[in-house]
Amino acid sequence: MDEQALPTAYPRRDVIKAGLLIGAVAGVAGAAGPLHALDAGQPETARDGERRSTSLLARIDLSKDAPPERVRVASEAIYHAMAEVANVPLHDTFQVVTRHAPDEIIYPEEGYLGLSYTRDLIIIQVTWVSGRSVDVKKKFFHQVADEIHEKAHVRKEDIWISLVNTNREDWSFGDGEMQYAPK
Repeated sequence: MDEQALPTAYPRRDVIKAGLLIGAVAGVAGAAGPLHALDAGQPETARDGERRSTSLLARIDLSKDAPPERVRVASEAIYHAMAEVANVPLHDTFQVVTRHAPDEIIYPEEGYLGLSYTRDLIIIQVTWVSGRSVDVKKKFFHQVADEIHEKAHVRKEDIWISLVNTNREDWSFGDGEMQYAPK
């Protein structure tokens, strides 16, 4: 049966598909050229001295009152940064968006490390295959924060990002298989 004909219980899937299509059509700012080898089934390549590490899972937590546009912008910002900076291939993105009541996002009201937060706080946790340099991580943080700030008008202080590094064998994309297992 045609996938398009089936009603989806996952409306977020269409948003992700739209973001992927936008990135693929736009070529994601020059990233499409070097990524064609990955689309051909090659698991890794090198670009700009970095070993290509695939896969990323992003969790986006924000207020239930955040407008849908803010969710879309945050999702796309993470996707753009993963493809352009973090060396993750196009179409390799999984994201979970969770909206919370005001009492479900807890942060220090007096601030932390010189930063103050508001109810617009977006907490982003990215789980990816380890191996990226500190410079790449810094660029990733800046690009995500800059794009969300520019397009959704969220203060950069309210864009909180955490990275979780994993090994390649720590991923199963379905069927109970370890797709990235050493051969």
